[in-house]
Amino acid sequence: MLLLRCLSSLGCPGFSLDETLALAAAHRIPAVELRTLGDTVDLVAYLTATFGTPAKLAAHLKLATVRVVALNASLHLVGATAAEREQLVSFVPWADALGVRWLRVFDGGKTASAIEIAEAAETMRWWRELRRQHGWRADIMVETHDSLFTTAAIGRFLAAVPDAAILWDAHHTWRKGGEDPVATWRAIHASVEHVHVKDSIGVPSARHPFTYVLPGDGGFPITPLLAVLRKDGFAGPVSLEWEKMWHPYLPPLDDALRVAAERGWW
Repeated sequence: MLLLRCLSSLGCPGFSLDETLALAAAHRIPAVELRTLGDTVDLVAYLTATFGTPAKLAAHLKLATVRVVALNASLHLVGATAAEREQLVSFVPWADALGVRWLRVFDGGKTASAIEIAEAAETMRWWRELRRQHGWRADIMVETHDSLFTTAAIGRFLAAVPDAAILWDAHHTWRKGGEDPVATWRAIHASVEHVHVKDSIGVPSARHPFTYVLPGDGGFPITPLLAVLRKDGFAGPVSLEWEKMWHPYLPPLDDALRVAAERGWW
């Protein structure tokens, strides 16, 4: 089964929307998730300044060959601020106009303790009630980013919110959690809607105790992971999250995509 390859605009933060879509098309990648455009993570402000209204953006993208599959917000389920909640809500008209199903949010927290899980569940209840009241089509998926990077932690969250949609950062499970991504996948796959992949080596960088590298230059076990995703018929996006916005030392996303293709990495 062919996987739905995707890229995150985090890898080309200074690009416009059209430039991002053109880069994906040049590499025969049919989907993008939007986190940055024009060197900002304030996507709503960028889209408003560039296109005016959600309807005008939808018209602009009507004939696009690359589709937007997620808009990535900054809300944290644990520690959600009023500003984060307001930002998340501001994404909804744009997502619904484009037919984008998912708004990405972060897990937040540090330890996935009982207190943190309860707070995450309460933020989910807030969102779901608001979504029900307004009849919004877009929903949220939770990225395993800050505290939910092990099977056990993800399991505790899903026990509290069984029908939550997960954006699984497979690299974090492997690098931060020390787990075999194939084993993690088998435990959580029923809840996963979207997967992030990237590569790294165990050498400290400015922000992490590891360093991101070109696909195939590190040790991330991409081959067995992709094999199990194909075997299980995973239909969601598998996205190269090239974090150049946060790590300027990284080569251009265009180079990462070229190398990944040359090496059959992804």
